[in-house]
Amino acid sequence: MARFDDVVATFWGDGDYCVQQPLMDEMVREAERLLGVTLPAALLDLLRVQNGGSVAAGHAAFPTGRPTSWSEEHVPFDALMGIGRRAGTTSLLDTPYLVEEWGMPTPLLLLSGDGHCWIGLDYRTCGRDGEPSVTWFETDHDSELVLAGDFRSFVEGLTSAGTCGDGSARE
Repeated sequence: MARFDDVVATFWGDGDYCVQQPLMDEMVREAERLLGVTLPAALLDLLRVQNGGSVAAGHAAFPTGRPTSWSEEHVPFDALMGIGRRAGTTSLLDTPYLVEEWGMPTPLLLLSGDGHCWIGLDYRTCGRDGEPSVTWFETDHDSELVLAGDFRSFVEGLTSAGTCGDGSARE
């Protein structure tokens, strides 16, 4: 398992997909007010380096202890949404709409996904001001899988999809 600071240094991939304007403290306060949760410090550390975007290939998968509809041994994490309102880009601020649209539990903060599968910060156990777990949600199968007890541990556990079996999705 990698150290968080080492992952932060190599976390972001190339390109501007999902990238928002640089993160400012006022943006964080507004996001927490709108979303009704306290954002984890480790998430904010990453977003202060780059406010959302593609994740580097070496950190684009999280190993699982059981199969999912995605893979026998991992889930994808190829992008992390940032905080902002850049046109044509989904952000953490879109969580309330997306959670309602896809019939997901609350309180939840979606980090990455496409509608059928999501990775999110799950505040149901810790409360809106606690340290949320990171959970994989499959809306088509009405299933979920806790990936890590907190965001820092999740980031430290990220790896390349190529190190997880054959790296392919299941049918």
